[in-house]
Amino acid sequence: MKTRCTIPMWVAKTGYIVMSLVFCAAGIACIANPGLSAAVIGRVLGAAMILFGAVKLVGYCSRDLYRLAFQYDLGFGLLLIALGALVLIRPAGVLDFLFTALGIAVLTDGLYKVQIAVDAKRFGIPTWWLTLALAVAAGLIGLALVFRPWDSARLLTILLGAALLAEGILNLCVAVCTVKIVNHQQPDVIEVTSYEVEDL
Repeated sequence: MKTRCTIPMWVAKTGYIVMSLVFCAAGIACIANPGLSAAVIGRVLGAAMILFGAVKLVGYCSRDLYRLAFQYDLGFGLLLIALGALVLIRPAGVLDFLFTALGIAVLTDGLYKVQIAVDAKRFGIPTWWLTLALAVAAGLIGLALVFRPWDSARLLTILLGAALLAEGILNLCVAVCTVKIVNHQQPDVIEVTSYEVEDL
């Protein structure tokens, strides 16, 4: 029987892992150096959001065994691409918008990942609780980024870095723990050849 091509799944999983590490690195950079200029932050995050949005679209179109990690990535991938393009157009002038938009994105992704953790528990994936804990933590940091409890630009940059780091760790955990690729996975639709039997 014909098996499914696993290349899109490997591309999506690898892309998820790479972009998660990029977000982690960007978060650490913001925390370690909160004096970064708005233009630098905008350009790096804009490009990263567009790339991650594209990876999410590939993930949505792929069909891994569990169908957990990528199930909400069509709309979320398009949202990231749109936000990234907007930030790249005016990297120095949209920092306030970037804080709010990224906070909403991290909060939304955290809520989606809570659902993924619940589904993972039903699938019997033993690390579902780790996904749940990271999703709740990322959601809370995203919520803090939306409401911005401080006016200091340096503190907000540190909070942005924490949100990026939390989002990167969360997506890394989801990609490693819930994306199952089977080399001999069968297609969703099984082709059946029918034969007509003549009456005797």
